[in-house]
Amino acid sequence: MAAKPSIPKGTRDFSPVEMAKRNYIFNTIRDVYHLYGFQQIETPSMEMLSTLMGKYGDEGDKLLFKIQNSGDYFSGITDEELLSRNAAKLASKFCEKGLRYDLTVPFARYVVMHRDEITFPFKRYQIQPVWRADRPQKGRYREFYQCDADVVGSDSLLNEVELMQIVDTVFSRFNIRVCIKINNRKILSGIAEIIGESDKIVDITVAIDKLDKIGLDNVNAELKEKGISDEAIAKLQPIILLSGTNTEKLATLKNVLSASEVGLKGVEESEFILNTLETMGLKNEIELDLTLARGLNYYTGAIFEVKALDVQIGSITGGGRYDNLTGVFGMAGVSGVGISFGADRIFDVLNQLELYPKEAVNGTELLFINFGEKEAAYSMGILAKVRAANIRAEIFPDAAKMKKQMSYANAKNIPFVAIVGENEMNEGKVMLKNMETGEQNLVSADELIAIVKK
Repeated sequence: MAAKPSIPKGTRDFSPVEMAKRNYIFNTIRDVYHLYGFQQIETPSMEMLSTLMGKYGDEGDKLLFKIQNSGDYFSGITDEELLSRNAAKLASKFCEKGLRYDLTVPFARYVVMHRDEITFPFKRYQIQPVWRADRPQKGRYREFYQCDADVVGSDSLLNEVELMQIVDTVFSRFNIRVCIKINNRKILSGIAEIIGESDKIVDITVAIDKLDKIGLDNVNAELKEKGISDEAIAKLQPIILLSGTNTEKLATLKNVLSASEVGLKGVEESEFILNTLETMGLKNEIELDLTLARGLNYYTGAIFEVKALDVQIGSITGGGRYDNLTGVFGMAGVSGVGISFGADRIFDVLNQLELYPKEAVNGTELLFINFGEKEAAYSMGILAKVRAANIRAEIFPDAAKMKKQMSYANAKNIPFVAIVGENEMNEGKVMLKNMETGEQNLVSADELIAIVKK
Protein backbone atom coordinates (compact mmCIF):
# COMPACT_ATOMS: atom_id res chain seq x y z
CA MET A 1 0.00 0.00 0.00
CA ALA A 2 1.37 3.43 -0.99
CA ALA A 3 2.48 5.69 1.85
CA LYS A 4 0.06 8.49 2.66
CA PRO A 5 1.42 11.77 1.23
CA SER A 6 2.25 14.64 3.58
CA ILE A 7 3.55 18.21 3.47
CA PRO A 8 6.51 19.74 5.36
CA LYS A 9 5.82 20.95 8.90
CA GLY A 10 5.08 24.64 9.05
CA THR A 11 3.34 24.68 5.65
CA ARG A 12 -0.36 24.42 4.81
CA ASP A 13 -2.82 23.58 2.04
CA PHE A 14 -5.66 26.05 1.53
CA SER A 15 -9.16 25.02 0.46
CA PRO A 16 -11.31 27.11 -1.94
CA VAL A 17 -13.10 28.73 1.04
CA GLU A 18 -9.76 29.50 2.70
CA MET A 19 -8.40 30.95 -0.53
CA ALA A 20 -11.46 33.22 -0.81
CA LYS A 21 -10.68 34.46 2.71
CA ARG A 22 -6.99 34.95 1.91
CA ASN A 23 -7.83 36.89 -1.25
CA TYR A 24 -10.11 39.11 0.84
CA ILE A 25 -7.06 39.89 3.01
CA PHE A 26 -4.73 40.52 0.06
CA ASN A 27 -7.28 42.63 -1.82
CA THR A 28 -8.08 44.77 1.25
CA ILE A 29 -4.38 45.48 1.86
CA ARG A 30 -3.75 46.06 -1.86
CA ASP A 31 -6.63 48.56 -2.10
CA VAL A 32 -5.28 50.58 0.86
CA TYR A 33 -1.76 50.57 -0.61
CA HIS A 34 -3.17 51.95 -3.87
CA LEU A 35 -4.98 54.70 -1.90
CA TYR A 36 -1.57 55.93 -0.71
CA GLY A 37 0.15 55.83 -4.11
CA PHE A 38 2.13 52.57 -3.81
CA GLN A 39 2.95 50.49 -6.92
CA GLN A 40 3.39 46.71 -7.07
CA ILE A 41 6.55 44.77 -7.93
CA GLU A 42 7.57 41.11 -7.61
CA THR A 43 10.99 39.51 -7.04
CA PRO A 44 12.10 35.84 -7.44
CA SER A 45 11.40 33.29 -4.69
CA MET A 46 15.12 32.50 -4.57
CA GLU A 47 17.98 34.95 -4.23
CA MET A 48 21.74 34.51 -4.23
CA LEU A 49 22.86 33.61 -0.68
CA SER A 50 25.37 36.46 -0.94
CA THR A 51 22.35 38.80 -1.16
CA LEU A 52 20.65 37.32 1.92
CA MET A 53 23.46 36.39 4.34
CA GLY A 54 24.52 38.90 6.96
CA LYS A 55 21.40 41.08 6.66
CA TYR A 56 19.32 39.54 9.48
CA GLY A 57 21.91 39.04 12.22
CA ASP A 58 23.29 35.65 13.30
CA GLU A 59 19.87 34.35 14.38
CA GLY A 60 18.29 35.30 11.06
CA ASP A 61 21.10 33.72 9.03
CA LYS A 62 20.43 30.38 10.77
CA LEU A 63 16.81 30.50 9.59
CA LEU A 64 17.62 30.82 5.88
CA PHE A 65 16.50 27.89 3.72
CA LYS A 66 19.48 27.13 1.47
CA ILE A 67 19.08 25.54 -1.97
CA GLN A 68 21.53 22.81 -2.92
CA ASN A 69 23.45 23.47 -6.14
CA SER A 70 22.49 21.32 -9.11
CA GLY A 71 25.08 19.14 -10.81
CA ASP A 72 28.24 17.88 -9.11
CA TYR A 73 28.20 19.95 -5.94
CA PHE A 74 31.10 17.88 -4.52
CA SER A 75 33.54 19.27 -7.08
CA GLY A 76 36.06 21.58 -5.47
CA ILE A 77 35.48 20.13 -1.98
CA THR A 78 38.38 18.24 -0.40
CA ASP A 79 38.02 14.96 1.51
CA GLU A 80 39.29 16.80 4.56
CA GLU A 81 36.41 19.33 4.33
CA LEU A 82 33.86 16.52 3.92
CA LEU A 83 35.22 14.59 6.88
CA SER A 84 35.20 17.72 9.04
CA ARG A 85 31.38 17.53 9.04
CA ASN A 86 31.28 21.33 9.43
CA ALA A 87 27.67 21.88 8.29
CA ALA A 88 27.87 25.67 7.95
CA LYS A 89 31.11 25.56 5.93
CA LEU A 90 29.89 22.74 3.68
CA ALA A 91 26.55 24.50 3.08
CA SER A 92 28.47 27.56 1.86
CA LYS A 93 30.11 25.31 -0.77
CA PHE A 94 27.02 23.24 -1.66
CA CYS A 95 24.59 26.16 -1.84
CA GLU A 96 24.78 29.41 -3.78
CA LYS A 97 21.07 30.27 -3.56
CA GLY A 98 18.45 30.48 -0.83
CA LEU A 99 14.72 31.09 -0.42
CA ARG A 100 14.00 34.68 0.56
CA TYR A 101 13.62 35.27 4.32
CA ASP A 102 11.65 38.50 3.87
CA LEU A 103 10.75 40.95 1.09
CA THR A 104 12.83 43.92 2.30
CA VAL A 105 16.33 42.68 1.45
CA PRO A 106 15.25 41.50 -2.06
CA PHE A 107 13.60 44.92 -2.48
CA ALA A 108 16.88 46.67 -1.57
CA ARG A 109 18.64 44.48 -4.14
CA TYR A 110 15.92 45.39 -6.70
CA VAL A 111 16.39 49.13 -6.05
CA VAL A 112 20.16 48.87 -6.61
CA MET A 113 19.79 46.79 -9.80
CA HIS A 114 17.04 49.01 -11.27
CA ARG A 115 18.16 52.41 -9.96
CA ASP A 116 18.22 53.95 -13.47
CA GLU A 117 14.57 53.01 -14.12
CA ILE A 118 13.17 54.14 -10.75
CA THR A 119 11.67 57.55 -9.91
CA PHE A 120 12.52 58.53 -6.32
CA PRO A 121 10.97 58.58 -3.81
CA PHE A 122 9.93 55.07 -4.85
CA LYS A 123 6.77 53.75 -3.17
CA ARG A 124 6.47 50.04 -3.80
CA TYR A 125 4.39 47.22 -2.40
CA GLN A 126 4.89 43.49 -2.69
CA ILE A 127 2.61 40.57 -1.74
CA GLN A 128 4.55 37.30 -1.95
CA PRO A 129 5.52 34.26 0.16
CA VAL A 130 8.71 34.09 2.26
CA TRP A 131 10.40 31.13 3.98
CA ARG A 132 12.07 30.66 7.38
CA ALA A 133 13.61 27.47 8.80
CA ASP A 134 11.92 28.19 12.12
CA ARG A 135 10.37 25.80 14.64
CA PRO A 136 6.69 25.60 13.63
CA GLN A 137 4.16 26.53 16.32
CA LYS A 138 0.79 28.25 16.64
CA GLY A 139 0.87 31.39 14.52
CA ARG A 140 4.39 30.67 13.24
CA TYR A 141 4.94 29.01 9.87
CA ARG A 142 7.91 28.09 7.70
CA GLU A 143 6.17 29.37 4.58
CA PHE A 144 4.01 32.45 4.87
CA TYR A 145 2.97 35.55 2.95
CA GLN A 146 4.12 39.07 3.65
CA CYS A 147 2.39 42.16 2.32
CA ASP A 148 5.08 44.86 2.31
CA ALA A 149 5.00 48.56 1.55
CA ASP A 150 8.22 50.59 1.48
CA VAL A 151 9.26 54.11 0.56
CA VAL A 152 12.89 54.61 -0.45
CA GLY A 153 14.72 57.80 -1.37
CA SER A 154 13.12 60.07 1.25
CA ASP A 155 14.19 60.95 4.81
CA SER A 156 10.86 62.60 5.65
CA LEU A 157 9.07 61.36 8.76
CA LEU A 158 5.79 61.96 6.91
CA ASN A 159 6.47 58.54 5.39
CA GLU A 160 6.35 56.97 8.87
CA VAL A 161 3.13 58.87 9.60
CA GLU A 162 1.47 57.63 6.39
CA LEU A 163 2.56 54.03 7.03
CA MET A 164 0.89 54.17 10.45
CA GLN A 165 -2.25 55.56 8.78
CA ILE A 166 -2.15 52.63 6.36
CA VAL A 167 -1.92 50.19 9.30
CA ASP A 168 -4.84 51.90 11.03
CA THR A 169 -6.95 51.92 7.84
CA VAL A 170 -6.29 48.25 7.03
CA PHE A 171 -7.19 46.96 10.49
CA SER A 172 -10.23 49.25 10.66
CA ARG A 173 -11.45 47.68 7.39
CA PHE A 174 -10.88 44.22 8.88
CA ASN A 175 -12.69 45.28 12.11
CA ILE A 176 -9.69 43.98 14.11
CA ARG A 177 -8.90 46.05 17.20
CA VAL A 178 -5.13 46.54 17.45
CA CYS A 179 -2.47 48.37 19.40
CA ILE A 180 0.18 49.98 17.17
CA LYS A 181 3.49 49.96 19.06
CA ILE A 182 6.25 52.36 18.08
CA ASN A 183 9.85 52.83 19.20
CA ASN A 184 13.10 54.11 17.71
CA ARG A 185 16.46 52.36 17.35
CA LYS A 186 18.16 55.70 18.11
CA ILE A 187 16.44 55.69 21.52
CA LEU A 188 17.74 52.15 22.12
CA SER A 189 21.25 53.24 21.01
CA GLY A 190 21.03 56.18 23.40
CA ILE A 191 20.03 53.85 26.25
CA ALA A 192 23.00 51.55 25.48
CA GLU A 193 25.24 54.62 25.46
CA ILE A 194 24.14 56.00 28.85
CA ILE A 195 24.44 52.62 30.58
CA GLY A 196 27.99 52.33 29.19
CA GLU A 197 27.38 49.41 26.80
CA SER A 198 27.31 51.06 23.33
CA ASP A 199 29.20 48.16 21.72
CA LYS A 200 26.52 45.72 22.93
CA ILE A 201 23.54 47.46 21.24
CA VAL A 202 22.66 44.40 19.10
CA ASP A 203 22.77 42.02 22.10
CA ILE A 204 20.65 44.45 24.15
CA THR A 205 17.99 44.91 21.45
CA VAL A 206 17.76 41.17 20.68
CA ALA A 207 17.23 40.45 24.40
CA ILE A 208 14.77 43.30 25.04
CA ASP A 209 12.71 42.25 22.01
CA LYS A 210 11.97 38.94 23.79
CA LEU A 211 10.48 40.58 26.92
CA ASP A 212 6.87 39.64 25.99
CA LYS A 213 7.85 36.04 25.23
CA ILE A 214 10.29 35.12 28.02
CA GLY A 215 9.75 37.71 30.79
CA LEU A 216 12.06 40.17 32.53
CA ASP A 217 14.12 37.66 34.56
CA ASN A 218 15.05 35.68 31.45
CA VAL A 219 15.84 38.86 29.51
CA ASN A 220 18.19 39.94 32.34
CA ALA A 221 19.79 36.48 32.36
CA GLU A 222 20.38 36.70 28.60
CA LEU A 223 21.88 40.21 28.96
CA LYS A 224 24.27 38.90 31.65
CA GLU A 225 25.18 35.92 29.44
CA LYS A 226 26.13 38.39 26.67
CA GLY A 227 28.66 40.03 29.00
CA ILE A 228 26.63 43.09 30.00
CA SER A 229 27.55 44.23 33.52
CA ASP A 230 25.21 43.96 36.51
CA GLU A 231 25.43 47.74 36.92
CA ALA A 232 24.32 48.33 33.31
CA ILE A 233 21.47 45.79 33.66
CA ALA A 234 20.30 47.57 36.85
CA LYS A 235 20.31 50.94 35.03
CA LEU A 236 18.29 49.37 32.21
CA GLN A 237 15.38 48.15 34.39
CA PRO A 238 13.42 51.42 34.93
CA ILE A 239 13.90 52.34 31.27
CA ILE A 240 12.50 49.15 29.73
CA LEU A 241 9.65 49.09 32.27
CA LEU A 242 8.75 52.77 31.69
CA SER A 243 4.99 53.41 31.95
CA GLY A 244 2.54 56.31 31.53
CA THR A 245 1.09 58.11 28.51
CA ASN A 246 3.15 58.61 25.35
CA THR A 247 3.70 62.26 26.35
CA GLU A 248 4.88 61.26 29.84
CA LYS A 249 7.24 58.61 28.45
CA LEU A 250 8.75 61.11 25.99
CA ALA A 251 9.24 63.68 28.79
CA THR A 252 11.01 61.08 30.97
CA LEU A 253 13.22 59.98 28.08
CA LYS A 254 14.29 63.57 27.37
CA ASN A 255 15.67 63.70 30.92
CA VAL A 256 17.14 60.18 30.97
CA LEU A 257 18.83 60.62 27.57
CA SER A 258 19.90 64.26 28.01
CA ALA A 259 23.57 63.26 27.67
CA SER A 260 23.01 61.22 24.49
CA GLU A 261 22.76 63.11 21.19
CA VAL A 262 21.59 60.03 19.27
CA GLY A 263 19.07 59.15 21.97
CA LEU A 264 17.53 62.65 21.91
CA LYS A 265 17.30 62.48 18.12
CA GLY A 266 15.25 59.28 18.49
CA VAL A 267 12.96 60.98 21.04
CA GLU A 268 12.50 63.95 18.69
CA GLU A 269 11.58 61.66 15.74
CA SER A 270 9.11 59.67 17.88
CA GLU A 271 7.54 62.88 19.18
CA PHE A 272 6.96 64.17 15.63
CA ILE A 273 5.35 60.91 14.49
CA LEU A 274 3.11 60.59 17.57
CA ASN A 275 2.08 64.28 17.61
CA THR A 276 1.26 64.27 13.87
CA LEU A 277 -0.79 61.08 14.21
CA GLU A 278 -2.63 62.64 17.17
CA THR A 279 -4.18 65.12 14.70
CA MET A 280 -5.13 62.40 12.19
CA GLY A 281 -7.85 60.76 14.29
CA LEU A 282 -6.60 57.18 14.21
CA LYS A 283 -9.23 54.59 15.11
CA ASN A 284 -6.70 52.35 16.90
CA GLU A 285 -4.45 52.93 19.91
CA ILE A 286 -0.80 53.88 19.30
CA GLU A 287 1.74 53.38 22.07
CA LEU A 288 5.41 54.25 22.57
CA ASP A 289 6.90 50.95 23.79
CA LEU A 290 10.59 50.89 24.76
CA THR A 291 10.65 47.07 24.89
CA LEU A 292 10.00 46.98 21.16
CA ALA A 293 13.36 46.32 19.53
CA ARG A 294 12.61 44.46 16.23
CA GLY A 295 15.66 42.17 16.35
CA LEU A 296 16.74 42.86 12.76
CA ASN A 297 20.08 44.64 12.42
CA TYR A 298 19.12 46.87 9.51
CA TYR A 299 16.65 49.16 11.34
CA THR A 300 18.15 52.56 12.19
CA GLY A 301 15.20 54.82 13.12
CA ALA A 302 11.51 54.38 13.89
CA ILE A 303 10.34 50.79 14.43
CA PHE A 304 6.75 49.53 14.51
CA GLU A 305 4.83 46.46 15.61
CA VAL A 306 1.09 45.73 15.72
CA LYS A 307 -0.63 43.45 18.24
CA ALA A 308 -4.24 42.23 18.00
CA LEU A 309 -6.12 43.09 21.20
CA ASP A 310 -8.76 40.33 21.15
CA VAL A 311 -6.63 37.30 20.20
CA GLN A 312 -3.50 35.77 21.76
CA ILE A 313 -1.05 35.75 18.83
CA GLY A 314 2.34 37.28 17.98
CA SER A 315 2.72 40.56 16.11
CA ILE A 316 0.58 40.79 12.96
CA THR A 317 2.43 43.72 11.35
CA GLY A 318 5.92 45.14 11.79
CA GLY A 319 8.48 47.39 10.17
CA GLY A 320 10.74 50.40 10.50
CA ARG A 321 13.30 52.80 9.05
CA TYR A 322 16.49 51.34 7.54
CA ASP A 323 18.84 54.09 6.38
CA ASN A 324 21.78 51.86 5.42
CA LEU A 325 20.26 48.82 3.71
CA THR A 326 21.06 49.59 0.05
CA GLY A 327 24.59 50.55 1.07
CA VAL A 328 25.54 46.88 1.43
CA PHE A 329 24.77 46.51 -2.29
CA GLY A 330 26.99 49.45 -3.25
CA MET A 331 24.36 52.20 -3.29
CA ALA A 332 24.92 54.43 -0.27
CA GLY A 333 22.73 57.28 0.93
CA VAL A 334 19.30 55.81 0.11
CA SER A 335 17.01 55.93 3.12
CA GLY A 336 14.00 53.63 3.35
CA VAL A 337 11.08 52.90 5.64
CA GLY A 338 8.56 50.10 5.38
CA ILE A 339 5.90 47.90 6.96
CA SER A 340 4.96 44.27 6.49
CA PHE A 341 1.51 42.77 7.17
CA GLY A 342 1.65 39.11 8.27
CA ALA A 343 -1.17 37.77 6.10
CA ASP A 344 -1.15 34.29 7.67
CA ARG A 345 -1.54 35.61 11.20
CA ILE A 346 -4.24 38.06 10.06
CA PHE A 347 -6.00 35.05 8.46
CA ASP A 348 -5.92 33.24 11.83
CA VAL A 349 -7.19 36.32 13.72
CA LEU A 350 -10.09 36.89 11.30
CA ASN A 351 -10.98 33.19 11.61
CA GLN A 352 -10.91 33.20 15.41
CA LEU A 353 -13.00 36.38 15.64
CA GLU A 354 -15.30 35.33 12.73
CA LEU A 355 -14.87 38.71 11.07
CA TYR A 356 -15.03 37.70 7.40
CA PRO A 357 -17.88 39.48 5.58
CA LYS A 358 -20.27 36.97 4.01
CA GLU A 359 -19.63 38.23 0.47
CA ALA A 360 -15.87 37.64 0.91
CA VAL A 361 -16.25 33.86 1.20
CA ASN A 362 -19.23 33.20 -1.06
CA GLY A 363 -18.31 31.46 -4.28
CA THR A 364 -20.95 30.59 -6.85
CA GLU A 365 -24.19 32.55 -6.45
CA LEU A 366 -26.35 30.59 -8.89
CA LEU A 367 -26.34 26.97 -10.12
CA PHE A 368 -28.27 25.79 -13.19
CA ILE A 369 -29.58 22.23 -12.82
CA ASN A 370 -28.83 20.03 -15.85
CA PHE A 371 -31.71 17.78 -17.00
CA GLY A 372 -30.25 16.92 -20.41
CA GLU A 373 -28.96 18.20 -23.73
CA LYS A 374 -31.90 20.46 -24.70
CA GLU A 375 -32.30 21.94 -21.22
CA ALA A 376 -28.54 22.54 -20.92
CA ALA A 377 -28.43 24.35 -24.28
CA TYR A 378 -31.35 26.61 -23.17
CA SER A 379 -29.66 27.24 -19.78
CA MET A 380 -26.33 28.17 -21.39
CA GLY A 381 -27.96 31.12 -23.20
CA ILE A 382 -29.35 32.50 -19.91
CA LEU A 383 -26.08 31.67 -18.13
CA ALA A 384 -24.18 33.95 -20.54
CA LYS A 385 -26.56 36.83 -19.67
CA VAL A 386 -26.23 36.13 -15.96
CA ARG A 387 -22.44 36.20 -16.11
CA ALA A 388 -22.54 39.38 -18.20
CA ALA A 389 -24.43 40.90 -15.25
CA ASN A 390 -21.43 39.98 -13.06
CA ILE A 391 -23.17 37.16 -11.19
CA ARG A 392 -20.98 34.16 -10.33
CA ALA A 393 -22.84 31.25 -11.90
CA GLU A 394 -22.28 27.72 -13.18
CA ILE A 395 -24.17 24.81 -14.70
CA PHE A 396 -23.82 21.26 -13.40
CA PRO A 397 -21.86 19.59 -16.24
CA ASP A 398 -23.64 16.22 -16.19
CA ALA A 399 -27.32 15.31 -16.43
CA ALA A 400 -27.10 13.58 -13.05
CA LYS A 401 -29.91 12.82 -10.60
CA MET A 402 -31.58 15.90 -9.14
CA LYS A 403 -30.60 14.86 -5.60
CA LYS A 404 -26.91 14.78 -6.53
CA GLN A 405 -27.06 18.22 -8.14
CA MET A 406 -28.89 19.75 -5.16
CA SER A 407 -26.35 18.16 -2.78
CA TYR A 408 -23.62 19.83 -4.84
CA ALA A 409 -25.36 23.22 -4.41
CA ASN A 410 -25.67 22.66 -0.65
CA ALA A 411 -22.04 21.55 -0.26
CA LYS A 412 -20.86 24.73 -2.01
CA ASN A 413 -23.33 26.97 -0.13
CA ILE A 414 -24.82 28.21 -3.41
CA PRO A 415 -27.76 30.47 -2.46
CA PHE A 416 -29.83 30.11 -5.66
CA VAL A 417 -30.61 27.22 -8.01
CA ALA A 418 -32.15 27.63 -11.50
CA ILE A 419 -34.33 24.74 -12.64
CA VAL A 420 -35.13 24.43 -16.35
CA GLY A 421 -37.50 21.73 -17.63
CA GLU A 422 -39.83 21.48 -20.65
CA ASN A 423 -42.49 23.76 -19.09
CA GLU A 424 -39.97 26.48 -18.29
CA MET A 425 -38.52 26.35 -21.82
CA ASN A 426 -42.02 26.60 -23.37
CA GLU A 427 -42.69 29.77 -21.37
CA GLY A 428 -39.19 31.19 -21.98
CA LYS A 429 -38.60 31.34 -18.23
CA VAL A 430 -36.67 29.69 -15.36
CA MET A 431 -37.79 28.25 -12.02
CA LEU A 432 -35.59 30.02 -9.44
CA LYS A 433 -35.20 28.38 -6.03
CA ASN A 434 -33.91 30.23 -2.96
CA MET A 435 -31.89 27.54 -1.18
CA GLU A 436 -32.17 29.25 2.20
CA THR A 437 -35.96 29.75 2.30
CA GLY A 438 -36.98 26.99 -0.13
CA GLU A 439 -39.15 29.52 -2.03
CA GLN A 440 -39.55 28.93 -5.80
CA ASN A 441 -40.64 31.44 -8.48
CA LEU A 442 -41.08 31.22 -12.21
CA VAL A 443 -39.11 34.20 -13.58
CA SER A 444 -37.69 35.68 -16.77
CA ALA A 445 -33.92 35.99 -17.25
CA ASP A 446 -34.03 39.70 -16.31
CA GLU A 447 -36.12 39.00 -13.19
CA LEU A 448 -33.69 36.23 -12.21
CA ILE A 449 -30.75 38.63 -12.49
CA ALA A 450 -32.52 41.25 -10.39
CA ILE A 451 -33.41 38.75 -7.63
CA VAL A 452 -29.94 37.20 -7.41
CA LYS A 453 -28.18 40.60 -7.45
CA LYS A 454 -30.50 41.86 -4.70
